[in-house]
Amino acid sequence: MRAMPIKINSTNSGLALMKAAFKKNYPHYVQEAFGLAIFMISACFFAALLEGKNSLVHHSIPHAFIRNIIMGIAMGITALCIFYSPWTAPSGSQINPAVTLAFLRVGKMCQWDALFFVLFQLIGGTLAVCVMQLLMGNLLTNAPVHSVATIPGKYGTAPALITEFIIAFITMLMVLFTSASKQLKSYTRIIAACLVCAWVIIAGPVSGFGMNPARSFASALPSGIWSGFWIYLFIPFAGMLSAAEIFLQWQAFKQKRNGVYDCELQ
Repeated sequence: MRAMPIKINSTNSGLALMKAAFKKNYPHYVQEAFGLAIFMISACFFAALLEGKNSLVHHSIPHAFIRNIIMGIAMGITALCIFYSPWTAPSGSQINPAVTLAFLRVGKMCQWDALFFVLFQLIGGTLAVCVMQLLMGNLLTNAPVHSVATIPGKYGTAPALITEFIIAFITMLMVLFTSASKQLKSYTRIIAACLVCAWVIIAGPVSGFGMNPARSFASALPSGIWSGFWIYLFIPFAGMLSAAEIFLQWQAFKQKRNGVYDCELQ
């Protein structure tokens, strides 16, 4: 989960720049689709296995908290594989429109790359859930799994909204600040995977752990479950763009401070 130096350096604009971006970077767009597809395949498989009412695994592990921990570990490992796999890592493994727009806001992407990243993320995730529905049938589509649709938990809408904002904000803040650090940038992907694991365990019972509009859409469309979808559509953007603004303010402050020091040295 990081920005990659794939921007087009061109004097062209408009459709010409769009064509140039697509021609150069379409493999990265496919990698984004593949990355979220892998994430959704894993989410569908482990959720159906652990929570499906007819699953033998579900009945052999009666404690919901233990199943939730297993789910968190499984998704954390899945995220780590996506972040490091040569099939998905070259694009930066953003696999999240909110992450992509945050990188666009801080100047790490061009607008056309951001657009295609988001489109391919949506396509990859949705196709993956549709395929898993065909393969797993009622074990995945029936309650309580519902094709891993993200809906507010038993505490209601407000706690789900607050939780989604907090986890999106913390995740993006971590990604931006560690990526900007020479000492920490090599650990960004590992920390991000650990956060995925933690958020599944902590936020899952409260908000369903969305934090990703493409991930939530990928489940909502095939399942037809749109309860509270506006939370999972808008709040991840709000949280991650807020983190981007803080990062930009920090960068501006750092540049200003360094400028003052340079003047003093002169």
